[in-house]
Amino acid sequence: MKKIVLYTSLIILFSNCSSLKTLQETSDVSDSFSKEDIQMIMTSDSLMPMRVYKITSESDSILLRKQSGYIKPDPNNPILKNFIKRLYRTVTDSMSLGAGIAAPQVGILKNIVWVQRFDKENFPFEVCLNPMIVQYSEKKQTNREGCLSIPNRREILDNRAYAILIEYDTEYGDHKIEMVEGFTSVIFQHEIDHLNGILYLDHLNKEIKDANKTD
Repeated sequence: MKKIVLYTSLIILFSNCSSLKTLQETSDVSDSFSKEDIQMIMTSDSLMPMRVYKITSESDSILLRKQSGYIKPDPNNPILKNFIKRLYRTVTDSMSLGAGIAAPQVGILKNIVWVQRFDKENFPFEVCLNPMIVQYSEKKQTNREGCLSIPNRREILDNRAYAILIEYDTEYGDHKIEMVEGFTSVIFQHEIDHLNGILYLDHLNKEIKDANKTD
């Protein structure tokens, strides 16, 4: 009975996005997202950007400080597919134009990021599920960082690793291990921080504290 109620509610929510047969063929597509998540994701199609959460709002700021959770890669999950597309639409929207975005920045606490690969030809955007940094280089780099969730600010950070070893899943379920260097590694570090409830300003504050200790 519970499954029938769940399927019925999902059909209403999805409207023309999917059929009951499609939902039944996917295994528990709602398990990866809460009811609130599904409502946020499926209220619009893949061409519609999502609202970017900002620290200037108290409620947004609280969510941005929370830890995100594992997401099961599933190319047959219509909710995940729509969310990935809407997240991409958000980061490439003319009102945003970021070099990366993480799911919590649109209110979804799942381990999903889009990153622009400046280390590849034509600088493509790529989506990564459950990304983890397993190793940092001792060599550091200095870059100016900004954030879609922190309006009208850009700061210089000196403590980002020059190279990182990362592991992540593709949206199709492939698991990858990759060494990333230069500015692209900064984007990965920045977005993975978001998944852990960390903002780049936290690194800036740490630099200030460390500098004061040495005075």
